[in-house]
Amino acid sequence: MTLNIEKEYDLELGLEYEAVAREVIGQVLEEEGCPYEAEVSLLLVSDEEIHKINLEYRGIDRPTDVLSFPQLTFDTPGDFSFAETHEADSFNPDSGELFLGDIILSLDKVAEQADRYNHKRKREYAFLIAHSMLHLLGYDHMTDDEASHMEARQSAILDHLNIRR
Repeated sequence: MTLNIEKEYDLELGLEYEAVAREVIGQVLEEEGCPYEAEVSLLLVSDEEIHKINLEYRGIDRPTDVLSFPQLTFDTPGDFSFAETHEADSFNPDSGELFLGDIILSLDKVAEQADRYNHKRKREYAFLIAHSMLHLLGYDHMTDDEASHMEARQSAILDHLNIRR
């Protein structure tokens, strides 16, 4: 797996950003049965920066905790069978890895939400990465059923990593 991580904001949360991200992303890919080596980009930013991006791309004039920009469109969440038929659009020509997309995460929101929900910052950071990874794999939470399924997947991923509240 290739993780392209860039930290544009110098807020220290007392955790190893890259190590935790690799662990969570790897667990998501394993649990979802990804048959390919994969590539993901992770950008760590401030509330101010994610606010700008949220406004530009979603038309929402406020900061958010995490944004997901999937590279692929899944017919069924976590079903990778389409990838080989769309190889030119799915795989990085240099590495041969399946490029899943970009995650943009607000470190300010990690700290704020960890405090609000009374859990560790590592747990909040891991949760947001797991949540965003599931979006990159075609999951959504627009309906109650989708939300329940996605929440169950997120919980299972964090439980397997022993990352709890």
